[in-house]
Amino acid sequence: MKALTWQGTAKVAVESVPDPKIQEPTDAIVRLTSTAICGSDLHLYDVLGPYLEPGDVLGHEPMGVVEEVGAGVTNIAPGDRVVVPFNIACGTCWMCERGNFAQCETTQVREYGKGAALFGYTKLYGHVPGGQAEYLRVPQAQFGPIKVPEGTPDERFLFLSDVLPTSWQAVRYADVSPGSTVVVIGLGPIGQMTARVARYLGAERVLAVESVPERIEMAKRHGIEVIDNSTVDDVPGAIMDLTSGRGADGVIDAVGMEAEQSPMQEFAQRATGLLPDAVARKAMETVGVDRMAALKTAFACVRRAGTVSIIGVYGGQADPFPMLDLFDKGITIRMGQAHVHRWVDEIMPALIGDGDPLGVEDLTTHQLPLDDAPRAYDMFKNKEDGCIKVVLKP
Repeated sequence: MKALTWQGTAKVAVESVPDPKIQEPTDAIVRLTSTAICGSDLHLYDVLGPYLEPGDVLGHEPMGVVEEVGAGVTNIAPGDRVVVPFNIACGTCWMCERGNFAQCETTQVREYGKGAALFGYTKLYGHVPGGQAEYLRVPQAQFGPIKVPEGTPDERFLFLSDVLPTSWQAVRYADVSPGSTVVVIGLGPIGQMTARVARYLGAERVLAVESVPERIEMAKRHGIEVIDNSTVDDVPGAIMDLTSGRGADGVIDAVGMEAEQSPMQEFAQRATGLLPDAVARKAMETVGVDRMAALKTAFACVRRAGTVSIIGVYGGQADPFPMLDLFDKGITIRMGQAHVHRWVDEIMPALIGDGDPLGVEDLTTHQLPLDDAPRAYDMFKNKEDGCIKVVLKP
């Protein structure tokens, strides 16, 4: 089959690789019909190379049609249309029983001290071949795949794999309630959907911080007020002015380690990626730093006794937190990988009812064949051609 493989820093290629096969009774094989590129994939493209090997298959936002199931899989059958969550969970361990599917103890990657295994996401998260391919082996298929109805475009349900539950969790973690004011930092795919979910769940006012014109335009189509940080020097001050000097009830960092305006940290990240793997891994695990600009903005924008929800991915172990300010303001901070299955039942009514209240069909800006994936990565990374979200068609 064809698959998109990592070949080195900022280098990916579509190659022929062996077709996946059933290995365990709880496996399934899915023929993929759509698979998206995630902002987290850019971390693999640039930063996390020390935990990858040439030929690793990337991708963790897939959906398709079940081709084959193992003897232990009874919830899905060949011919079913399914979305595959990015995290691999068993559904029955101590963590899964409590809804903490991203911390599944059955697939937990204990060797690196990490949580549940993820598709297409380095040795740190299980070294499981990913979903930017024609076919995907799905471990723990007795629980993971989400059956979806026939007869609607893939884009109506594809984002259940990651974008929608990640955004939903970000909003829930921000304690959004009717009448509240929410700020979303960054309007990439996750930020776009997070802002829409906040409105859907009752926020009275949703503000966002972004500088890319195409992203600003998309957000405004969905009723989001945007502060352009390329023209506003003091974003926290602007937020204070818009909230009677108090700050936002909840602030969501949807940027993470991709933050701009942190040039020294960006240089350190890229330099680490050029070191020999063993040295780079040690550096990242012990002295690694992230680009903290977005997070610092979030802390400055939130009101006293408010909540900051961190959904953008961070990887540094030496990031300085402004603990004096956070403690004084009484800030609640929540963060982590999305527990996909925890949120599916809440999200589904917005997808199967009339209309498209979350605008899921107005997120994809580019649909390209799998063969064009290397060009798509470069375009997405560099924000070219108005690119916000790419869906690949195997």
